[in-house]
Amino acid sequence: MSKIAIVYWSGTGNTESMANFVAEGAREAGADAEVITASDFSADAVAVYDAIAFGCPSMGAEQLEDGEFEPMFNACEPELKDKKIALFGSYGWGDGEWMRTWEETCKADGAVLACDSVICMDAPDDDAANACKALGAALA
Repeated sequence: MSKIAIVYWSGTGNTESMANFVAEGAREAGADAEVITASDFSADAVAVYDAIAFGCPSMGAEQLEDGEFEPMFNACEPELKDKKIALFGSYGWGDGEWMRTWEETCKADGAVLACDSVICMDAPDDDAANACKALGAALA
């Protein structure tokens, strides 16, 4: 059984909802999935998991949340080489530039993106919920 961490930051609850759908999909695919807030995760924990889903909404000028999530993620980056990961998050404006930038950062770190990233505007609708479940299953 794969052990998967779903690590997220959420300001409005939209990305938290996405994280719970990711966990649901991973569990349905037979994985042991743990949902963890960014403030409760550290680089030391990366090795404990077979795969990690990182979730963060777009903030400001299409960037990662910089108070909790980005510092945690930056600390994890050296540990991501050859690690199976997936990315997700919500946004309220823009065109998804933050996610494209984040994907490029992960690829440069040597991480293995298990599937296409999932983004949704505002709260996840049925299509986004299903995409999040598929993301979780891809990590399992």
